[in-house]
This record gives sequence, C-alpha cells and structure tokens, in this order.
Amino acid sequence: MSKSSKLTFFIFLSLVLGVIFGWLCPDYAVKMQPLADAFLRMVKMIIAPLIFATLTIGIAGHGDIKNLGKIGLKTIVYFEIITTFALVLGLLMANVFKPGVGFNIDLNTVSMANIENIQHVHIDHSITGLIVNMIPTSLFEAMSDGNLLQIVVFAIFFSLAICAVGSKARPVIDFLQSTCEIMFKFTEYVMFFAPVGVFGAIAATIGQNGIGILSSYAKLILITYASLILFVGFILLLACKIVKVPIKALITALKEPALLAFTTASSEAALPKAMSVMEKFGVPKNIVSFVMPTGYTFNLDGSTLYLALTSLFCAQIAGIDLNISQQIAIMITLMLTSKGIAGVPRVSLVILTGTLTSFHLPVVGVAILLGIDQILDMGRTTVNLIGNCIATSVIAKWEKSFDYEKLNEFILDNSNLKTVEIKDFSQTKFQKKDTENKNNFSLK
Repeated sequence: MSKSSKLTFFIFLSLVLGVIFGWLCPDYAVKMQPLADAFLRMVKMIIAPLIFATLTIGIAGHGDIKNLGKIGLKTIVYFEIITTFALVLGLLMANVFKPGVGFNIDLNTVSMANIENIQHVHIDHSITGLIVNMIPTSLFEAMSDGNLLQIVVFAIFFSLAICAVGSKARPVIDFLQSTCEIMFKFTEYVMFFAPVGVFGAIAATIGQNGIGILSSYAKLILITYASLILFVGFILLLACKIVKVPIKALITALKEPALLAFTTASSEAALPKAMSVMEKFGVPKNIVSFVMPTGYTFNLDGSTLYLALTSLFCAQIAGIDLNISQQIAIMITLMLTSKGIAGVPRVSLVILTGTLTSFHLPVVGVAILLGIDQILDMGRTTVNLIGNCIATSVIAKWEKSFDYEKLNEFILDNSNLKTVEIKDFSQTKFQKKDTENKNNFSLK
C-alpha cells in the first residue's frame, strides 16, 4: 500500500470511529473538537507561504507574465459558466422535490439568537467593494487573515517586479523555489495529523447534534447531497469529458483531498494536498497556484448550489410560492453576492440570510438549517474543492499546457499499468504494469 493510500485509509477509519464514538459517548465526544481545531490551525500556517511561493515561481520563474491576463480571463469565464449551472440545478432540485413542503420540526429547540448575530454581519457586495478588498494593505495582514485573494494579488505584482528587475532577482527566485519544496514537505508532515483532526471533527459533530438529527432532517439532507452528487457526476465530469481529461485518473487524484475536505468540512484543510496532487497530475504550477486560490473566492460550486436550494427551502417552509421571475432574480442575486467572501465564518448562512431579507422572505428557515449546517457543510465544501481542482485541469487543457509526461507518471504510480500511449486525452491505452520495471512506458 502506497503512502497516499495509507493516509486515505486512516482518514476513512477515523471518520468511522468518530461517528461511533460520537454516537456512543456524546459527552466525551464534544470534547474532541480541540483535536480538529489544532489540525486546522496547522493547515492554516501552511497555506499562505505555500500559495505565495508557488504562484510567484509559477509566474516569474517561467516568464508567463504575458499569458497571465489570458489565463485570468479564461478562468473567470469558466467560473461564471459553472456557477450558473450550479444555481440552475439547485433551483431545479428545490422545485422538483420541494424539501420545505411538509417540513415539521420544533423550532423552540432552535436558538434564534444565532440568526440575529448572522443578520448583523455586514458584507459589501458591490463590485467596487470587491475590487478594493482584493488589494492588501499588507502582505502579512493578508497572510494572517488567510485572505487568499489578497495574497494572489500581491504575488502577481511581486512577480511583475521580479521580471522587470531581471537577473538581479535571481536569488529571490532561488529562495522561493526552495520555499516551495520546503512547504510541500511541510505539508506531508502536517498530513500525518489528518486522521486525528478528522476523528475530532466528526466525533464532536455527532456528539453535539446526536445521531437522531439525521432522521429529523433526512429529506433535506438527502436532496442536498443528491444535488451535489448530480452536479459533480454530470456537470463537472461533463466538463472533463469535453476537454478530454481522463476521469478515472482524476478520481484517483481527488479521492484523498476530497475525503479530507469532507471529514473536516474545511476547504483549507485540503488545499495544500490538492495543489500538490494537481501538479503531479500534470497541471502546470502557475495554473494550479493561480486558479485554486482564486476559485476559493469566485468558484464555490457546492456553496452556490446549496444557496439556491435552501433559498427555495426557506420560502417553502413559510408557504410562499415564488414564480419563475422571482427565482431568476434570486439566482442573479446569489451569483453576485457569493463572490469574494470566502473568509467569513458561516459564509453560506450569512449570504442566505441577506438574500432572504432582501426579498422579504422569513429567515426562520436559516434557524432550521443551523441545526445541520455542519453536516451539509461537509458536502458543499467537498464539491467546492472538487470543482476548483477540475477547473485547473480545464484551464490547463484550454491553454494547451497540460504536462502529459507527468500525467503518465501519475497513472503509473497509482495503478496497475505498464505502458501508456497518449496522443490526446481521448486516446489512452493501458497495459498491465511490470512491477520490476516501473519506468517502462512511452509517450507519443
């Protein structure tokens, strides 16, 4: 069993043990949350220097400044197309299955104080506000706050300056190249603690909410996860099919970071691992380091779908029937308001509350969602991660910069394959692997 497979196994084992422990010993299980918090803090200390170093090397180290604007434009276009599909699917599922109709739960058990706190959170949704907030006043402040978009903006300007300085900046390039190698090794060490963090997160979630909460919210949970699975299985994999990305190899690449995102309900926890895996998969460093952090601001597929679905859920609970024009208005609003606020706690509920208020819909549905927000967050966070990983592959293929040799090496390292002949993603032939001669493959 490879090192990656062992880690995946232990993460999954921790998930199962966490559920059992949270169910049988809820009083002790809720005390396991510090294990999850400690792991997430370890991950957060990696992300900022990793993104800054990899993006700067990807741009300045390869002289790709002239292509940056083109990559950025293609990335935003792709994000908006996928976001639209996510919104439409969320509204469609809510209209077909009507999760809020007949929903029955004792609202007296739900604290409305949390809703009042969420309503007091102010977010500037304007385009000018978004642009201004993209610009950091300090790199160290951006790193401290975990503001990925500000780090990306600083790294882009820093790369431009390095290219302008020329050979005199070579020591900085060498330093950042070494920093990249160190941070990826650092990531490996932190991932050793992933099973412990996963156990703590799952045990605390089940211990706090109880296993019985799943039956009370069964219909909503089922429809939400079915929508997320349908989005990944149809929309995202269709995008892979169109650009001819090998889906089986992609699933292999994503299984570990996706499991990590699901069990911790944190995109940040899986980001370093996902970036490392996508580079090994064949996506160039500059595309991975630009698209992934940007996607966590502009391409939250799972969260966007969830917002569309739960907006109608909240209306259905109150017995309000929204017509097509009202639903389209909500969709457009969500498309605009879901950008640029990934760092806000309970971000999806904050956006949902603001949207409901702006359309004069009751926010009592948000109080209901609070009871299972952690469980639903696990699913939407996983889809956010998968969507951004797939986006890197799509943009790389669009730019004709996919590294086929790395793809072949990745397939060989993760399968029982020997010979790989790739002229295009649509023409891939495999033979059984010779365990004594791992390097026996060819690329055409």
